[in-house]
Amino acid sequence: MKFAKQLGLRSIPSWAPYYLDYKSLKGYIKTSFKGLAGPLESLESVDHEGQEHCSQMETNGAEPKITISEPPESSDSGPITSDQEASKEKNASDDAAYEASVNIAVEGFKALLWAELEKVNARYEAQERVAGVNLERLNASYLLEFSQTNITGFKKIIKKFDKHYRGCQSTSQLSSSASSTPLSEQGNDGTDSANTITYPAPTAVDPDAPSTLSMFSNLSIHGRGTPTIYLPNGYLEPASSLQPQEPLIRNMSSPGSSKSVFYHNYYGGVSALSLELWKMVIERTFAKSEKDERLLTEARALWRKRTPVVPEHVSPLLLNVDPKDYPVWDDLDLESLPSGRLTRLWIVLAESAMSTPIKVPVLVAKGVRPGPVVGLTAALHGNELNGIPLTHRLVLHEIQCQALHGIVVAVPVANVPGYLAGQRGFSDGTDLNRLMPGKKDGSTSQVYSYNLMTRIIRHFTHLIDLHTASKGRVNSLYVRANMQNSTTRHMARLQNPQIIVHNTSPDGSLRGAAMQQYNIPAITVEIGDPSRFQKRFVKNAILGVTNILSHLKMIEDDHEVQDYEPVVCAKSYWIFTKGGGILNVLPDVNTWVRKGELIATLHNIFGEEEHRYFAPEDGVVVGKSVDPVCQSGCRILHLGVVSDRFPEGKIDDGHQ
Repeated sequence: MKFAKQLGLRSIPSWAPYYLDYKSLKGYIKTSFKGLAGPLESLESVDHEGQEHCSQMETNGAEPKITISEPPESSDSGPITSDQEASKEKNASDDAAYEASVNIAVEGFKALLWAELEKVNARYEAQERVAGVNLERLNASYLLEFSQTNITGFKKIIKKFDKHYRGCQSTSQLSSSASSTPLSEQGNDGTDSANTITYPAPTAVDPDAPSTLSMFSNLSIHGRGTPTIYLPNGYLEPASSLQPQEPLIRNMSSPGSSKSVFYHNYYGGVSALSLELWKMVIERTFAKSEKDERLLTEARALWRKRTPVVPEHVSPLLLNVDPKDYPVWDDLDLESLPSGRLTRLWIVLAESAMSTPIKVPVLVAKGVRPGPVVGLTAALHGNELNGIPLTHRLVLHEIQCQALHGIVVAVPVANVPGYLAGQRGFSDGTDLNRLMPGKKDGSTSQVYSYNLMTRIIRHFTHLIDLHTASKGRVNSLYVRANMQNSTTRHMARLQNPQIIVHNTSPDGSLRGAAMQQYNIPAITVEIGDPSRFQKRFVKNAILGVTNILSHLKMIEDDHEVQDYEPVVCAKSYWIFTKGGGILNVLPDVNTWVRKGELIATLHNIFGEEEHRYFAPEDGVVVGKSVDPVCQSGCRILHLGVVSDRFPEGKIDDGHQ
């Protein structure tokens, strides 16, 4: 999702006017720098070509050097004509006009950025003064959310500015200071002095600069390293870098190319001007909270260790095999499966009235080394489908069995009868997620639940149960987990959802039964809406699953950090209607509401307003109803409440 849309979703409604006006700044950058693109080529293609050449030089054992084509010799045929002088004056005039246009764009952006910073910071400081002794609790919800959202916005808009600004640096600017560049009389390898350049040793660096660079780099304001700048032959390189105290050129050359290669040693790949803009940000009060987030990010990196790829030859998997021909088992025997490959099979859980087996599909990715057994279950409610493509993509495309430590087991459809009927419940209409761990000698659905637990789930060491909203409702991407359990708390945070809800699991749930019966750490991941595939939610959820696998040292470190920390709710609950009619729920999912804010209206069938519903307290909208047809006791929205501590005992959101 584009950041501008994310900003709209993350904004606290009553504070909306005080957020960074990201769209306006982005529009200014595009408009102001339009037509100012200089003769420099795309930084993307330049970086790629330069890195390839550098690698080739190192492979061949050659010492890289920097070369520049000899500038064209001046003609001795006669004196400079008036036309030539006029041409030079015109070029100089054009260069001056170009530089003036760039400077106007830069100064305009500075002014707009300054105004936005003042607006955001004034709001933050005002709320900080109002908060007083309750600042710590407020920081855990609104104030911290406000500051983090705006910090991300300023980070991204400065990155965008930096990209456009560097792209319009004209060669006339770069060559204007070339006259002071010292040339050696002869290169170290005996090459002509006209083509070899000697650079002075770097001088001492400002002691304050590394800290700025460190913060800037840790915040990842720019993704690439030092940018490459290509100059056409005949242009001399600049005498100094944008940071005079740093060396201008890194060892790099392109002797066989028609161009000369220069590496301007910006700080972390970012121009000095952008560093100046970022200093404007970090000097503000609201930006101070980012320091703690940066330290938290660094701490997370220590959780993960790289798992080496273990090369092992395995026979290729046969293609074009009919699913009916996959083996059918009564129990998941992981020990008997081959290592280093993917296995597809069926597990029988019950029998139909036609005396045919009711079997669930199972995908097993078994690694070449011992490790945890992570299980993923999807479609335990038959119409909650987003987990199905997640299991397919994870097991079939993301995991390399030859580099896997441990086993990943995916059950794409856990409730086969419900899936075939396109309904939430089992064939008898019961909710399997309220029957666990089932009964060996119970009803049809109880027996099915019992066999699911004993034949598949009990083999796991960790469980991720994938769900969506129910029919007529929509969800954010959120996780339900027991946040007082250290293992499930880590799993929930690694999942990188929009929201985390502290929930000890309702009676009869698969998650609760796994933890109580077999002591298997388990979380529930709610992935959007029912009866559809949502690629955006699936993509984000699969990144979270790979984070968990990485944390368990099952795969290489593939941790992805999203733009925002999830909102962690100490509790959550559903708000219900008092009567029936036509329901209109106002706030969107994953947005904040304040106590007393209007959240829904209820009209009768004649169009007359019957009732208004207001938020009982401050909170975030985890999910909501989108079905306008409403009876007494219908759901309005699922409200998550942020607090400075998790309550003791059983916590349930009333989810049925």
